[in-house]
Amino acid sequence: MKIKNSLNKIKQQKKIAEIGVIGGSGFYELFEKAREIKVNTPFGAPSEKILVGSYQGKKVAFLARHGKKHHLPPHKIPYRANIWALRQLGVERLITTGTVGSLQPHIKPGDFVITDHFVDRTKQREDTFFSGPEVAHFSVAEPYCPTLRKIAMTVCAKEHITYHKKGTIIVIEGPRFSTKPESRWFATQGFDVINMTHYPEVILARELDMCLVNIALVTDFDAGLEGNPKIKPVTFQEIIKVFNKNVVNVKKVVLGMIPQIPEAKQCKCWRASETAFV
Repeated sequence: MKIKNSLNKIKQQKKIAEIGVIGGSGFYELFEKAREIKVNTPFGAPSEKILVGSYQGKKVAFLARHGKKHHLPPHKIPYRANIWALRQLGVERLITTGTVGSLQPHIKPGDFVITDHFVDRTKQREDTFFSGPEVAHFSVAEPYCPTLRKIAMTVCAKEHITYHKKGTIIVIEGPRFSTKPESRWFATQGFDVINMTHYPEVILARELDMCLVNIALVTDFDAGLEGNPKIKPVTFQEIIKVFNKNVVNVKKVVLGMIPQIPEAKQCKCWRASETAFV
């Protein structure tokens, strides 16, 4: 399969959706006249059928990263199929949301972080569409769309949500949490938040000329901050508790962003592939 040729064909097709959202299943009831679409890709089936609907005049596609029943652990998510399926439907702007642990004391549970850099510490994930014979090298010096990041910040401020304008997210393999030494190591490197699913979504979107913004919801302090007697070690129950309290804010930000995304592209994300090929 020639990825470059297939991408060019997708760009010429009629768009079923223009904006994509990847996150939890709480978005299912929000889109007008929504319908589920089963999408087949050269990389297998995505995590779930894709919900396609409209919101304030914008065509939106939503995908539950872990599946509706959260049956897919982080290392088993079909990342390539997910991103390809959204692109195949016409999505060019992608909003990803996900829970993260904080590695720094000033980033607290309930805060949002509009990430501006990532560090990959995963081990066994297919993280490129270009495994040969096509060879491509994509720049990720600036991995996130500046236009979408600015919109996300504007909406957070309008909704009076505590947010951080930037932050480095380190992505680990999972499904286990970090040990205390691992967490302390990550913190001393200056990384801000930690997560199990954001990579390789970010690079796969770049390979398909998609704009991407990542909105990270802080649900806990990671294990390395346990030295503070007021901070308990992370547990999955605590993550869900904080997430459920803040899911309304996640929806507010995503739905607030959608109408503000301009038709014309004001960034270089959509031209990433022009300089990537050997």
